[in-house]
Amino acid sequence: VQLQASGGGLVQAGGSLRLSCAASGRTSSSYAIGWFRQAPGKEREFVSAISWTGHSTYYADSVKGRFTISRGNGKNTVYLQMNSLKPEDTAVYYCAAGMGTVRAGTLVSFSGDYWGKGTQVTVSS
Repeated sequence: VQLQASGGGLVQAGGSLRLSCAASGRTSSSYAIGWFRQAPGKEREFVSAISWTGHSTYYADSVKGRFTISRGNGKNTVYLQMNSLKPEDTAVYYCAAGMGTVRAGTLVSFSGDYWGKGTQVTVSS
C-alpha cells in the first residue's frame, strides 16, 4: 500500500485547510486510515482515523469539533477537513494505513502498517 498526503500549506489562525491522503495498492481500500502529526521537538501524535467502511470515525480531543475526516466514494482517498485552525496545529501531518483496535467506542490503538510522506501545515497567529 502506498500513501500520498497533500494539501498542506500556510494559513492564518481561524482559517481552514483540507488534507488529502491518496492510497494505492491492491488492498488499500481494506485498511483504516489514520492521520497523525508531529510538531518540532514533539512526539508524533494521533489526530484522527476512519474505518475502512467509512462508517466509524475517531478524533483526538484537541481537534474534536474542528476537524472532520471522511472517505471519498472510491474509498481510496481520505480527507481531513481542518477548520478553525490554531497555531498549535502547526506540524507535519502524516497519513497511515492499518488496523485499529476499538474498545467502548474509543480507538485505543492503530497499527500504522503503512505510512506516507508528510505534508507541512503551518498556522500563523
